Amino acid sequence: MAFGVGRALTTPLAVINFILYLIAACLAGWALNKYIDGSGVGNAATQWFLPIALIASVVGLASILAGTHHLRVYRTDSLSAAHAAALIAWLLTLLAMGLAAKEIHIGGARGGRLKTLEALLIILSFLQLLYLLSLHSGLLGSNYGPTYNNAPGTGTGVGPKAGNYGTPAAAAV
Repeated sequence: MAFGVGRALTTPLAVINFILYLIAACLAGWALNKYIDGSGVGNAATQWFLPIALIASVVGLASILAGTHHLRVYRTDSLSAAHAAALIAWLLTLLAMGLAAKEIHIGGARGGRLKTLEALLIILSFLQLLYLLSLHSGLLGSNYGPTYNNAPGTGTGVGPKAGNYGTPAAAAV
């Protein structure tokens, strides 16, 4: 993905993922409340699907917040935190997607909101992978974001620059 994507692709993906994860969290919370009340929503896989969908949605929202912080500071240390959070969110979303596929396979009495939640998690598993890859694209070269070595003249500009080591002690007095 060394096509100069960096921030240009990550920001819209973060916005789209945030909105979809927020909708998925609301739908999963609503469906879990209905399931706990015993109103008959779902099938045999619903009792496993809803808590995992809610957890995946909340962790996905947290990963987007970590990614937003990384896009603001755009440094190596923030990239590692954002990348780890996005990877965990993607794996949980894949787990929820697998349970959604099982629930679709079983069929039975499912409402429109539960079907929407299943579709959202399937779409989010793909979008979260794209978001994860766009975050990772910053590691591929100094022209595209932070690099592993924060040496002078590479990527972020973190570290001492030639001839600029701070304020001299005599000038500080």
